[in-house]
Amino acid sequence: MSLNKNEGVLLINLGSPKELTKKSVREYLRVFLSDDNVVDLPKMLQQFLIRFFILPFRPKKTLEAYELIWTKEGSPLIVSTQSIAKKLSKKTGWIVEYAMRYEDPSIENALLNLKNKGIKKINVISLYPHNAMATTITTEMETRLVANRVNKDFELVFTKPFFDNEIYIDAMTNTIKPYLENESFDKIIFSYHGIPKRQAMKTDETGEHCFSTNECCELENLGSKDCYRSHTRIASDLTAKKLGLNESDWEVAYQSRIGPGWLTPFTDKRLAQLPEEGNDKIAILCPSFISDCLETLEEIDIRGRKTFIDAGGKEMTYIPCLNDSEDTIKLLESLIKSN
Repeated sequence: MSLNKNEGVLLINLGSPKELTKKSVREYLRVFLSDDNVVDLPKMLQQFLIRFFILPFRPKKTLEAYELIWTKEGSPLIVSTQSIAKKLSKKTGWIVEYAMRYEDPSIENALLNLKNKGIKKINVISLYPHNAMATTITTEMETRLVANRVNKDFELVFTKPFFDNEIYIDAMTNTIKPYLENESFDKIIFSYHGIPKRQAMKTDETGEHCFSTNECCELENLGSKDCYRSHTRIASDLTAKKLGLNESDWEVAYQSRIGPGWLTPFTDKRLAQLPEEGNDKIAILCPSFISDCLETLEEIDIRGRKTFIDAGGKEMTYIPCLNDSEDTIKLLESLIKSN
């Protein structure tokens, strides 16, 4: 199925600083953390924390992290997203634009480009497989807001989270399988970006299921339908089964925490504990992200590796994200055609 001539595609990823400067990193953090779907605290408290406890200190450390992964082409996240958009357009002949939720290239510019090309219906894909306030929800809210400003007549079609989509699971399997064919690992870690537990609870339509028991995600319930934690566990289980892994071969952990009230177990804690449990050789992947970025390349592949080795681990293999692979393009094409 091909799109009508007045249909286009908009791919949206999270975002990145414009350049490798403290000023650029500071502005990116300010915009990102000021989103009420990211730091969901009363506005006055949110801004107080950002202005007096985060922005005076964090930009320097974050800049140093970006310096370790920045490429000649720029931010890995933006480079990957741009390549995905180009490859999808080349394969399908569709008009494809890409944007970042925060900073440039902006959603507004992408929508203006589509408007100028005569596009009236836009298939919007957030490049996050799982539902979360800080990814899919904020992206849809912002896109609707900006679209209303750019062209109130736009027809927007948003792709639902695709964590359990068969083609997505196949793509994940195809990415992991080559590593398992050549080596054996004591443990495989599915490391997802963490979120505060309260944000998972806010997506519970029943208001009483989420975290009612430790096994709440394993119970079929309306309350877990949009739950990020549930989505990550389902996706991991489907992928592991497709790979033929035993339950003892793999586990789920959550990275990038800011406070104690976030989803557990914490990835950094597990990386320090695994060698003590006899897991000297591990593989780790970050399925929260379609494109490799700061959280995968620096936090896991560099910092996480050091944590594991310093704890006595012998070998850690980082398995890259899907990025601009053929499987990614196939997945996106299928998702759009099913809209």
